[in-house]
Order: sequence, then structure tokens, then C-alpha cells
Amino acid sequence: MADTPDSNSMWGGRFGGGPAAIMQEINASIPVDKRLWEEDIAASRAHAAMLGASGIIAAEDAVVIDRGLATIADEFAESGVPVDLSLEDIHMTVESRLKELVGEAAGRLHTARSRNDQVATDFRLWVRTACGRIDAGLKAIQTALLARAEEHADSIMPGFTHLQVAQPVTLGHHLLAYVAMFERDRGRFADARKRLNESPLGAAALAGTSFPLDRDATAAALGFDRPMANSIDAVSDRDFALEFCAAASIAALHLSRLAEEVVIWASQPFGFVSLPDAWSTGSSIMPQKRNPDAAELVRGRAGLLLGAFQRLSVIVKGLPLTYSKDLQDDKETVFGAFDALALSLAAMTGMVETLSFRTDRMRTLAASGFSTATDLADWLVREAGVPFREAHHIVGSCVKRAEQLGVELSQLPIGEASAIHSAVTPAALAALTVEASVASRTSYGGTAPERVRQAITAARAALEGQD
Repeated sequence: MADTPDSNSMWGGRFGGGPAAIMQEINASIPVDKRLWEEDIAASRAHAAMLGASGIIAAEDAVVIDRGLATIADEFAESGVPVDLSLEDIHMTVESRLKELVGEAAGRLHTARSRNDQVATDFRLWVRTACGRIDAGLKAIQTALLARAEEHADSIMPGFTHLQVAQPVTLGHHLLAYVAMFERDRGRFADARKRLNESPLGAAALAGTSFPLDRDATAAALGFDRPMANSIDAVSDRDFALEFCAAASIAALHLSRLAEEVVIWASQPFGFVSLPDAWSTGSSIMPQKRNPDAAELVRGRAGLLLGAFQRLSVIVKGLPLTYSKDLQDDKETVFGAFDALALSLAAMTGMVETLSFRTDRMRTLAASGFSTATDLADWLVREAGVPFREAHHIVGSCVKRAEQLGVELSQLPIGEASAIHSAVTPAALAALTVEASVASRTSYGGTAPERVRQAITAARAALEGQD
């Protein structure tokens, strides 16, 4: 391409010609990192104020720069960020517009700063905000789950292992399991946010600077706990982005498990839930279909989020210290992970809030598959003093005989039962209803309705305490 007076101004006198068109396209990141405009302007305002306060630039220049940056923020908020590939990135886009607005003073803004520490600062600020936004989404789905769990604290459903009916549980207890998962997710994002909250600003290109910066001042102005202690680490570190992607991928797995259950529960063989119109679609050829597409899409997004962590890991793993251009792709990766997770959280929250649970169907299937067999073994241990391993064997024989007769365990004729072992009495068989089974699970963390209500109260109090 033909050289113009401004085509290589960013690189200075080292380059005589502008970049080739293809080089310009692969090199430019403004289509992606324009998303950092608020963080870039905030960091620039903090840097300019510090430069002025430290006497590194004239105080009047600092004021002029700050006013210009405030104007740019208003323009971008109203009209969006212009995309000019020749300006490469959000940093040069802001600086170029600042020069148009305030003239020569704009050139003083980059004193004692590099794009290396600038982008590291902007990106940390963005990820810090993203952690908070994801936390809000996780809290929203927890709130929705708690409401449905309270509604169904007594509703009985089959609990599964290996997708086989195992023991009766309450639907409320089942939903609370996801509340616990998402609480751990919130902890991971909180941990990531705490660790990232150090400021790279002032590390310059990699070695620090000879100017008398007040890095504590810029860190405080931007809400960081402290400046980063090592200038090399400050510009090269992307642990904070990796931690965000790792936490996001685990949260996505939890969402995917919940989505998978919605898909299974909505199928005709299960029939545990009816899908609302807002979260399902039809078929182009089969008019009877109601497909759980929203849940399936959430399940699919988990692959994107797992891929984001892997992609960023591969980018970082081979990089020598300090900065390499490969790191330009970190933002597209993290932005995509954030978007996918935020959308998945919103979709699953909407589904949880509006699903119609068919508790009659759940109750019927909870009583199938000899689901109260363990209750009979427990009864023999507790009431008849039979060692558990012997009780396990006795109950296995009772299940086998019930299968042969085509009846449920509680319907096994007492003569057949006592022939297997005299301790299997009518009182033992009477304890085998699903209602009696769930009511008996009163251990801490158990499925008994009273325990479920206690857990809901505790979880809700914890959520309210986090406001």
C-alpha cells in the first residue's frame, strides 16, 4: 500500500513504509478490543492525573487530556467505537481521537507507559467486571432454583445412579444440588477476581520506567488493591484470563448437566417436565414436536467454553517472557467465553423459572425399580439387629423373588418374605413406601423434606447476606 504521513506514525521513524494490506488486517485488533474502550479511557485518565500530580507532565496538560478523554467517552457511549484498521487497536484509536480534540497535549499521555502495560491493565479491569457480572448471573439461577426447590420440598421423584432408579428423593433436594454447584462456581470467580486485582500500569514495556511514577496512586484510582511487584510479570501474565476461562468452563459443565436433565426429563419416556413455549421449538415436518432446543444449545455451549480454556492455554504455553503478539488473541477468547456463559446462565434461569414439573409422573416412577430396597435393609439393621451385610443379602433375595412374582417389594406376600428371613415382617414391608423412605433420610444434607426446608432457608440467608 502507498505510504501516507500517518501510516507508520505509531511505530515511529524505524519503519519507512506502511504495512501491507494483509499484514494490516491480521495485525489489527480494533474489531475485537474496541470492547475495552471504557477500561482504556478510565486507565488513561488515571495515568494522566498521576503524570500531572507527579510533575511528569504539566498540570494544565493533564487537565486538557482528561477533558478530551471524557469527551471521547461520551462520543463512544453515544455512537460506538469507530473501526479503522490503520489505527490497529483501541489504544491508538483513543489516542488518535484525543489528538484531534486537544492537539499536542495528547502526545504527552503515553509518557512512561507502553501498550504492553496499557492492554494488561485494560484487560484486567474488563475481566474484573466480567467476574462480577457472571456472579450476578450465577446468583440469579440460584435464586430461581431455590424458589422451585421450596415449591417442591415434598415432591417425590426417583433418584438415579447410572441413570437407573436408585432411591426416592425429593425434587427440592435434587434442585438444591445445583444450588451447591453454582455456589462453588461463584467462589471460583471470587477467587479469580481477588487474585487479578493488582495493577500492571507503570510496568511500561517490560522493564519499568525512569520516570518517578506513583503506581500506588493509579492502582488506587482504578480500584486495584496494589501495583504488581514485577514489571516483567505485569506485562506477560495472563493467569487472570486463564482462571476466568477455567472457572467459566466448570460453570458451563454444571449448566450442561442441568440442561441434559431438562432434555431427558422432557422426553416422553420420562415425562417429568413440560416445556414452556418460550424455551422450546417445533419441527418443520412433525407438527406434534416440542423440542428442548434452548437446553440443547446450553449443553452445546459447554464445548465452546471448554475450548476457550484450551485455546488460551495453548497460546500462553509456548511464550517466552515477556510480550508476544500471540497474546492479542487472548481477548477474543475470553470475550467469547464470557458471552457464551452469560447467555447460557440467562437461558437456564428462564427455563428453571418456567418449567412445569409433572410430580405425579415423578412419584409413580420413584416407586418403581425396587427403589426402597435400601430402606428394607436399614430397617432390618435398625429394628432387628441384623448386620448390614447380611441384611443386604436378605433384601437382594427378596428383590429377586418380587421380580419373579412381578410385584413391587412392598407388595411381596408376607409368607414369601418371611420364608427368606423371619425378620422380614409386615412392619418391615409397611416401611417401604416412598413417602416413608424420603422422610427417614434426616441426616445432615439428606433428602427428608424437613432437611430440604432447612437447607433452603440457609442457602437463601447466605444469598441475602452477599448483597
